[in-house]
Amino acid sequence: MEDRGFDLEARLATLEENELNRTLSPVDRVAERGYFAQSCGGELPVLDADEALVFASNNYLGLTDDQRVQDAARRAAATVGTGSGASRLVTGDTMVHRDVERLLAETKGTDRALTFSSGYAANVGTIAALEPDVIFSDELNHASIIDGCRLVDCETVVYDHRDVEDLRAKLAARADRDDAPVDADSASDPNADACSGSDSSASASSDSSSPDGTESWLIVTDSVFSMDGTVAPLSALCDVAEEFGAWVMVDEAHATGLYVDGGGVVQAEGLEDRVHVQMGTLSKALASQGGYVAGSDALISCLVNDARSFVFSTGLTPPAAAAASEALHLARHGDARERLWENVAHLRDGLETMGFDVPGDSQILPVVVGDRRDALALEAALRDRNVVVPAIRPPTVPDGESRLRFAPMATHEQADVVACLEAVREASEEVGLL
Repeated sequence: MEDRGFDLEARLATLEENELNRTLSPVDRVAERGYFAQSCGGELPVLDADEALVFASNNYLGLTDDQRVQDAARRAAATVGTGSGASRLVTGDTMVHRDVERLLAETKGTDRALTFSSGYAANVGTIAALEPDVIFSDELNHASIIDGCRLVDCETVVYDHRDVEDLRAKLAARADRDDAPVDADSASDPNADACSGSDSSASASSDSSSPDGTESWLIVTDSVFSMDGTVAPLSALCDVAEEFGAWVMVDEAHATGLYVDGGGVVQAEGLEDRVHVQMGTLSKALASQGGYVAGSDALISCLVNDARSFVFSTGLTPPAAAAASEALHLARHGDARERLWENVAHLRDGLETMGFDVPGDSQILPVVVGDRRDALALEAALRDRNVVVPAIRPPTVPDGESRLRFAPMATHEQADVVACLEAVREASEEVGLL
């Protein structure tokens, strides 16, 4: 009999040969420092003896082990339950869900918000539910956006990273090709009927969801790009979108909680009325799990009915919703954001003083070293000095652009940042990068 299965051993061997194999390294706590274990497959992990400084986490505000956040999760578990038990549309909708969604909508300046089981589910479900005819996507958008584009029966046009003129040219070329009239006022209204033409049985190519019957266009971008630390020019993107009547969707996964009043870049630039779909996560600065979408009442009502990743998933656990709600409250009214940006500035200045180029202008500080072997060597040398910073390599980043991704937290002390910089200097000299 022919073997029609899968040669997984060969796949793993290829990954090992190309130095692309990844392993899991358990840690005892999610915080600014912790004890790590070596990868042990399916066996019980054994923690290493030395505590390590963590400059690798998306726990930007350091709220995962904040007593107030933990207490909120405990109260929700004791009062509501440890899990939702069903889809939100069945019996999995609770007051805890409504509380965090109310606070998210208030923070994001929208009518409503809706939580999903993950940020990935939020992006994939929202893009698929909108069923745009054409998606214009930044070339460095997150994988969940890319996969959302693949799920939709539409054309995806990729524009150069953060390049508004390239986007404008591609919008114009598409408009010229199809000679499609555009009513910018109705197409760009965030309160327009988002459900129009959303019947999942209809083909996107034959049943447009644009209010005036022309093609529906969706421009999608991250606000903070997770591997480059760059920030999208959102105001300029909104300008060009309004020229052509397109909608704008912004992924604020790495921005939520870090900017004005606990919002994201959309709030920092005052664009709440110009961005139609604001997406984000609860699993980074908000110290929990899950994703969300914020927008008009019509948008959220459509997602409740048409986003398959929402409809057919068990609701977010009540402890996760309560933890995110408390974390968002602390992000808005505490001093964690200020402490984070102080640590970011200190670490960036130190890395640049050593001679490293640190691109971007966010809390994510990438140090591009080029060759993946150099990146892996620097990661290992830092780990020997009990500092954890991940080497990011292909396929996550392009060939020749391997890097270390530094991410300080609000809970790092000044001495922690100094210790990290000293370790970077020693490790870089050891592997020949300085």
